[in-house]
Amino acid sequence: MALTASKEFEIGGLAPDFTLINTINQKLVTLSENKGENGTAIFFICNHCPFVIHINKELVAMANEYNKKGISFIAISSNDVENYPQDGPDLMRENAEKLKYPFPYLYDETQEVAKNYNAACTPDLYLFDSELKLTYHGQLDNSRPENDIPVTGEDFRNALDALLNKAPNITPQKPSIGCNIKWK
Repeated sequence: MALTASKEFEIGGLAPDFTLINTINQKLVTLSENKGENGTAIFFICNHCPFVIHINKELVAMANEYNKKGISFIAISSNDVENYPQDGPDLMRENAEKLKYPFPYLYDETQEVAKNYNAACTPDLYLFDSELKLTYHGQLDNSRPENDIPVTGEDFRNALDALLNKAPNITPQKPSIGCNIKWK
């Protein structure tokens, strides 16, 4: 595991559109058709990363809470499945079903979507407004595996609440830290 921080994506920058397969139901998902009325959260995650495993329950809880407020959530895995078969589409579906993901779990086979978002790690978290302009790109919170800080989603929740309240997000945007995306 190579510890990696998220890279810059300009605040106010537009979310690149995509069309990817949802591993849960095998249907195509486009960003333009699945954006939320009030905003869209996009997570680059995978099955095996301990940093993602550490926050999975909070991602599910946040999605269940904020979906009701007009925020859509989309998870994407871009890892090389030839060298990391545990992140392949069939196991993605199994993982999503086991964890009861309330959001699509998309497979970025070509890794082009990750490159378009300048994604670097898992988890790599983005929040876009209703016009798909970036309002937040950073960590979920200060919790990491084995640091004994509880997972609260504080930083991302603050960004979600600021977006919903049409207020500036005054929370410092600290980079997300996790496993590097496994490039081909």
